Amino acid sequence: MSFVQVRGLGKQYAPDGPKAVDDLSFDIREGEIFSLLGPNGAGKTTTISILSTLLPATSGEAFVSGHSVQREPMAVRRLIGIVPQDLALYSDLSARENLRFWGEMRGLSGEQLKREIDEKLALTDLTERAKDRVSTFSGGMKRRLNLAIGLLGNPPLVILDEPTVAIDPQSRRYILDWVKEMNAKGTTVLYTTHYMEEAQELSHRIGIMDHGKLIALGTLAELVQMVGEHETLILRLQGEETGEALAAAMGEAGGVSKASSTNGEVVLNVESAEEVLPVALRRATDLGLTIRTVEIREPNLETVFLHLTGRALRD
Repeated sequence: MSFVQVRGLGKQYAPDGPKAVDDLSFDIREGEIFSLLGPNGAGKTTTISILSTLLPATSGEAFVSGHSVQREPMAVRRLIGIVPQDLALYSDLSARENLRFWGEMRGLSGEQLKREIDEKLALTDLTERAKDRVSTFSGGMKRRLNLAIGLLGNPPLVILDEPTVAIDPQSRRYILDWVKEMNAKGTTVLYTTHYMEEAQELSHRIGIMDHGKLIALGTLAELVQMVGEHETLILRLQGEETGEALAAAMGEAGGVSKASSTNGEVVLNVESAEEVLPVALRRATDLGLTIRTVEIREPNLETVFLHLTGRALRD
């Protein structure tokens, strides 16, 4: 059963400007973790801003549990919890005061609000810091408090926009485990990220976005099948060397379907890394380049994105 339905959704901020979201259509099934994966600027944040009723769509429609995002925004807001990329916290207030403020904004009060606050503080391991000002918190603690706020009222759908950006590995691990735990309890999750390893670990299904469009959708296994047995060959160059010339040369080599260069790395989508590597080494020598390290990856979401767009996901 689809909990979220998106049909032909579009967003254009200026009449003659580019489309931030372009004819987007997908469903999110009840009880699943659905990830929108794509680079910065792909349209992920605009999409969830429309779904959470913060932005009007230019075209198309979206529904949450049968309620129109455009025509029934209040009904939709009662069903969702938002964890935005930008922290929605008041630094001069304590963790408990922040939770009380946002809980009241959701219509909670009295014993129910107190119970919710205590529960969310415990869930995010912030009970001992409940009375401390948020200004004294680390980045990871602020992210966890942001999560706690998004959970107030126990909404059936939680939307998380890049929740692990700019935090330490321990806090990132905590958030990923939290997402899986909440989902195991029945919460439907819409998760946006540009980290392919997060999408691979968390998602039941993944929608890959680029330039406002949904360019692929499916389970991890279904997406990887799109590129067959192709591997990704990553060549990291020495020092300040750039790889544009090498990528251009390898793009014409046999056995290479896609080639790109970013920040001193040449990324090749290849049929056989073992066969292409000697060719790449010779071309690098001819161009006066020094390859510092070589990495071979089995087919994954990076391979899919490279196959579909001709460039690496982190571009």
